[in-house]
Amino acid sequence: MTRYKFLLALALSSAWNRRGTLSLVVFSIALSTTLLLGMERVRTQVRENFVQAVSGTDLVVGARGSELQLLLYAVFHMGKASSNMGWDSAQRIAQRNDVAWTIPVSLGDSHKGFAVVGTTPDIFTRYQYRRHVALQFAQGQQFEGIFDVVLGAEVAAKEHYKLGDRVLLSHGTGDSHLTLHADKPFSVCGILAPTGTPVDRGLFISLAAMEAIHIDWQGGAPTPGFHVRPDQVNKFNLTPKSVTAGLVGLKNRARVFAAQREINADKQEALMAVMPGVALDQLWSLLRTGESALRILSWLVTVAGLAGLVATILAGLGERRRELAVLRAAGASPQDIVALLSLESLLLVLAGTLAGTALTGTLLAIFSPVLAQGFGLSLSLSWPTTTEWQLLGAINAAGFLAGLIPAWRAYRISLADGLNASA
Repeated sequence: MTRYKFLLALALSSAWNRRGTLSLVVFSIALSTTLLLGMERVRTQVRENFVQAVSGTDLVVGARGSELQLLLYAVFHMGKASSNMGWDSAQRIAQRNDVAWTIPVSLGDSHKGFAVVGTTPDIFTRYQYRRHVALQFAQGQQFEGIFDVVLGAEVAAKEHYKLGDRVLLSHGTGDSHLTLHADKPFSVCGILAPTGTPVDRGLFISLAAMEAIHIDWQGGAPTPGFHVRPDQVNKFNLTPKSVTAGLVGLKNRARVFAAQREINADKQEALMAVMPGVALDQLWSLLRTGESALRILSWLVTVAGLAGLVATILAGLGERRRELAVLRAAGASPQDIVALLSLESLLLVLAGTLAGTALTGTLLAIFSPVLAQGFGLSLSLSWPTTTEWQLLGAINAAGFLAGLIPAWRAYRISLADGLNASA
C-alpha cells in the first residue's frame, strides 16, 4: 500500500511539473466528455418532454390519416395541419361508456408564432403531464367570457403580458404575413404555471370564441360586405361544426386497445384513434439513425482526445528518460514504471471527465432557460443518470487502456538505455 501511495504522489508531482502541456490534454478530454454527456442529456430529455406531455392521455382521436402527424399537430402543435373531425363525432366519443373524459381541441390560428387552442374548460382540470400532474394557474382563472384568453407561461413571459392585457389573434399559423382578427380582441384572464410541455406555448380560448372570430370569414378570408361586431356574436350559433382532435381519457386503461379498434371502425365518420406511446415510438424510430450518427461522432471526438493523451505522454518519454532511469536505479521495478505511467493517464482522464461533467452542468444551467423559451425544450439540471455514469466509466476505462501504450513503451526502456541517454 505504501508503494502505491508513493507512486500516486510521484504521478501527481510529475503531472504538476508538466501542467502546462497536460492541461491541454485535460481540456480536450473535458470537451469530449461534455459533448457525450450533453448529447445523451438532450436525447433523453427530448424524449421525456414528449412523453410527459401526454402522460395522462390514453387516446388522441382525429380524422383518419397519419397517426404521427395527428399527434404532433394536435398535441405538440408541430407539423402540417391535419383534417378536422366532425363535432358530432367528438360528442359521440365523449358519450361512450368506457370514456371518462374528453378534451376537444380546435387549431388553426396563432399569435406571434404561438398556437391558439380552442377547447373547453376541462383542459384545465383533465389535462395531465409528468405523471398525472394537473395544470395550475400562476395568475387569474380559466376563461368564462367569449373573448377571454388563458396564456401559457412561455407566451406570457416572452411577450410580457399581464392580466387584462389586450391580445389580437392571427388567422393561420406562422410568424408573419398573417391576417389579424383585429376587430375581435381578447382579454387575458389567466396565466398558467410553467409545465415544460407545449401548454407553455399555447393561447387557450373557448370553442365558442374560435367560432366567433370566424363568423364573418369564409374560405380563409373575411366575407366581403359582412361584418359582425364583438357585441353581436352572441346572436349567432357558436357551436363548432368540427374540431381538430379530441384527447380521450378512459375509465379503465385495459380497454385502450378495444376502444381504439371500435373508434377506428366507426361507420359514421372515418376516424382514427392514436395511442400516444405507440406514435412516439414511431417518431423515435425515425430519429434513431440521427441519434446513432451523433453518438458515433461524439465517441470519435472522445477517441481523438484520448489519442492526444497517448501522443502527449509518448512525446514526453524522451524527456523523462533520465527520470525513469533514476527510478530504476533507485529500485523501481519495470512493473512500477508501468503502474506510474498508467496512473498518470488515469488521473488525467479522471480530471478531464470531472471537468467535463462540471462544464456540462454549467452549460445546462446557463442555456436551459434559453432552450425552454426559444425551443420549448426543458432540460433539467440533475445528477448524472445511470447511462451517463456508464458513459463516464467507459471514458475512464478507455483512458486507462490508452495509457497502457506509453506505459508499455516505458517498460521497454532499459536501465542502461536510460543511463546512456543521460550521458
